[in-house]
Amino acid sequence: MALDMTPEQKAIGQGNFQRVVGKLAEAPQQPQGKGMTRRRFMQGLIAGVAAAPISAAAYFAYSNSSFASRPVKAGLIGAGDEGGVLVGEHNPAYVEFIAYSDIRPSNYERIFRGEPTGPRKGFNHHYGNDARSRIRLYEDYRELLQNPEIEMVVIALPLHLHAQVTIEALRAGKHVLCEKLMAWNISQCKQMIHAAQQSDKLLSIGHQRHYSMLYAHAVEVINSGVLGDIRHIRALWHRNNALPRLDAQGREQRENGQLVLRDSWRPAIHSQDLVLQPRIRQLGYKSMEELVRWRIYKRTGGGLMAELGSHQLDACSIFLGKKKPLAVQAVGGKHFYQDDREVEDHVYCTYEFPGANYVPTRPLRRADGTCDYNDMVIVTYSSISTNAFEPYGECVMGTRGTMVIEAEQNVYLWGTAGRNTAVTATTAGGGPRLDASASDPADRRAGDMGQAALGYAPPSRGYKEEMEHLAYCIRMREQGTQADRDALKPRCDGPSAMADAIIALTANQAMKRQQRIAFEENWFRADSMDVPDADMVEERI
Repeated sequence: MALDMTPEQKAIGQGNFQRVVGKLAEAPQQPQGKGMTRRRFMQGLIAGVAAAPISAAAYFAYSNSSFASRPVKAGLIGAGDEGGVLVGEHNPAYVEFIAYSDIRPSNYERIFRGEPTGPRKGFNHHYGNDARSRIRLYEDYRELLQNPEIEMVVIALPLHLHAQVTIEALRAGKHVLCEKLMAWNISQCKQMIHAAQQSDKLLSIGHQRHYSMLYAHAVEVINSGVLGDIRHIRALWHRNNALPRLDAQGREQRENGQLVLRDSWRPAIHSQDLVLQPRIRQLGYKSMEELVRWRIYKRTGGGLMAELGSHQLDACSIFLGKKKPLAVQAVGGKHFYQDDREVEDHVYCTYEFPGANYVPTRPLRRADGTCDYNDMVIVTYSSISTNAFEPYGECVMGTRGTMVIEAEQNVYLWGTAGRNTAVTATTAGGGPRLDASASDPADRRAGDMGQAALGYAPPSRGYKEEMEHLAYCIRMREQGTQADRDALKPRCDGPSAMADAIIALTANQAMKRQQRIAFEENWFRADSMDVPDADMVEERI
């Protein structure tokens, strides 16, 4: 994220973040909206700094104590890339997969075997090499939904199918975890929310940053006030797909005489899947290319903002207290690929968010053209396909400090004195602030506590936790009163995920219209028919 960080500056930034996380646990209780959001949890670290890493279940206040030998029985619909990630990351103590559905033969072996490296570990990793005898395949997902044993359905299908299959699952009496983006357009998001309400079933959407402890601690530091007033957030997710794809012997691959580029959105079509060709339109696709490479077509995907930008605008919204943006401007297009894809390969967006002291009735400019003060936070986002020089992440800039969250793995924190200065948190003179005082035993202890809070292994990206939490909510609803049932909901439920979809997909509209678009309150209300993308009508074949 920061172009010129040296290894020494990164080490200083990580140490600063750890010390502040630990120090804030010892700080006096701050007024509501300030201080650590899990302060009592953090105080538990004070008694034993070198304790075992803290689990997300403890942090997010859920556990498997209600499960015993009764995990939630689940079915997976969509056993491709994202389905494989979710299977690889799930915790069988909470969720037990007993069935899956997919139409592509190439996924039947892969979902069990997994992959040698990466997060797609496969069913065999969790259930043993005889998993195939215990996990049933349904080629038609509607038959899976009729299985009375299945309580929860995990949906990892192409974007244009999210609403249809989610609504059918809810009406069949299943709780649902659907991958992000919530739906292909906002009208579908609202239909999904209504279906969940009518069925009295839980709907969770897979924006996993809601379940990342790394992001949770970053939010705590922001909420404590040590960064001061947030003025700007710079987010990006850049990739370099301009490089040639190599075969096992290191030779450049070619297809029809053309160089094949390293583009994950244009995967090869497996020979096993060609058996589907005669009935491809019956299955709901125009071609094998649309089935396998659905992300690059507008009828089936939502482009870079749906697949990448939605993650990071979700994070920026969380950093700002889940405030709704005021407006967005965006530029994007097909600037590199010379193929049949229909979505942008480069996008650049500027969002206007209200700051803590924003006054809705105050105009941005006076009638005479001069500016009047109004508290605004500007968020910029870019996603490009031809240069991965910077790791993806977010840079949060405040009046007292700067925080960088890098690739969902590292957080760096610096004060206004610069990147070479170690800082800690102090409450001297009122609220918490960053202080460049020399390290002392108290600072070292705070750093140890912060490290214990963050854990010692690579941070979880939240896939496991989003499934655990939904399973926890399902079981606890069975035990509680009606009030308990109403209060229990996923951290990223339908309304929250719809807001994320509105933020992402309105940028697509700004690109299409080539204009600044102001967000409207009714768009965010599930009981309103108003949407920002009324022109996005699903195309049937």
